[in-house]
Amino acid sequence: MSTTRTVSRGETTRVAAATLEAEPQHLTRRLKVVLAVLLVAQFMLAVDFSILNVALPAIGDGLGFSLSNLQWIATAFALSAAGFTLFFGRIGDLMGRKRVFLGGLAVLGLSSLIGGLATTPEVLIAARIAQGLATAAVTPAGLSLLTTAFPEGPLRQKALGLNGALMSAGFTTGAILGGILTDLLSWRWAFFINVPVAVAVLLIAPAVIKDSRPERRPKMDLPGALSVTLGLLGIVYGLTQAGEHGFAHPAALMGLLVGAVLLVVFWFVERRVEEPLVPLRILKRPSVTWGNILGLLAFVTETSLVYLLTLYMQKTLNFSALTAGISFGVLGLGTVVGGMLAPRVIAKYSTLTALVAGGLIQTAFTAVLLLLGPESASMWLLLPATFFGGIGNMLVIVGFMVTATSGLPDSEQGLATGLATMSQQIGITMGTPVMSAVVTAATSGAVTAGAILHGVTVAIGVNAALVLLGVLIATVFLRNRKQPAHS
Repeated sequence: MSTTRTVSRGETTRVAAATLEAEPQHLTRRLKVVLAVLLVAQFMLAVDFSILNVALPAIGDGLGFSLSNLQWIATAFALSAAGFTLFFGRIGDLMGRKRVFLGGLAVLGLSSLIGGLATTPEVLIAARIAQGLATAAVTPAGLSLLTTAFPEGPLRQKALGLNGALMSAGFTTGAILGGILTDLLSWRWAFFINVPVAVAVLLIAPAVIKDSRPERRPKMDLPGALSVTLGLLGIVYGLTQAGEHGFAHPAALMGLLVGAVLLVVFWFVERRVEEPLVPLRILKRPSVTWGNILGLLAFVTETSLVYLLTLYMQKTLNFSALTAGISFGVLGLGTVVGGMLAPRVIAKYSTLTALVAGGLIQTAFTAVLLLLGPESASMWLLLPATFFGGIGNMLVIVGFMVTATSGLPDSEQGLATGLATMSQQIGITMGTPVMSAVVTAATSGAVTAGAILHGVTVAIGVNAALVLLGVLIATVFLRNRKQPAHS
């Protein structure tokens, strides 16, 4: 009996050693190419979230959008990008992530070309919907290809750190690039710029990216897919309407109410269906649940801070849109530094350390912005604060990505990354309307420079409190998780 146990343990040790040896312990040439291809695609998607913000007035003038319909250029994209992310993430698990990734990129390139050539509002909106659907497909598929290409541990942490840094930098770059392209060329180039990038990735990716799919294709959970997709569409629609008209507006209330009801329906569907879209056992994992909540807060706070500071620079300091956009280059630099620093912090200490330390840094430097004044000299305060705040935010984002995708088999990485991407998309969508409502309430409708400064300051205080809430959540709910420095 004793001998049998000894042999079994020896065999187990040899198998574990062989597995460890088979896994790459450093970035091989092929892995570097895979990483570059996936990061370029994710960076392009991040740029798309913000590149049209500055260009909206020019698009409206060029295509004859009414002022009330102009917001649909952003809303159409946000609805499809956030609403279908979880659905396409699971489709990638079932049908092959490489296929979904490449198909989504092809749609993104084609829809960007159509958007750049659009001559009517209807064609442009259709192109934006297609861009959003492509983003919903490519983002989780690309992220799951990344997490399955790199073994759990330092290599994956490094890859996720670079991915997070470039995604956050891409969001900032989009604001800068949109202003430059619109001022120097035309708003159409904000669409056209995607086309050569998509073509380049489509030419290289098939040869270097390996696909992964389950041996047996499960049944598609149509009731779950419909209820969660329509529920997310309702939530995102409600949030975008709240950003335009306030949370008391009937469209905002109806969208949020219908969305919430459908998400409750989704929960009950998943409890009863034989092969659920999202197995509830995964949602019961603290790392998945609380990790995604932290990711949601991270994207809510940083993207809404960009909105608040844009409002401050343009309405209080009277900066041009281009000058305000270029000022966020410092924030983008901070996120790149944070993305490079995060894997080292996780490897040397733990994921929890990155989450807590990053949150505290972001809280502190967001709170510093409460001291902003009505003079342009405040930029000497704003620029370093956004740089260090960006470092802290990226520590949290990478920590969230590692937390929410760790400990799950490759067969469920599409689902895990779909959930993480959904948290990201909703966070980006939710931040601006929430903070816009805070500013509106604080200013009581006044639009003077002083009133807007007051409203922005109140919203910055709320923003800092939300970041601190994330720190408390991580400390309370994730402190008992074993988080080894090396997997």
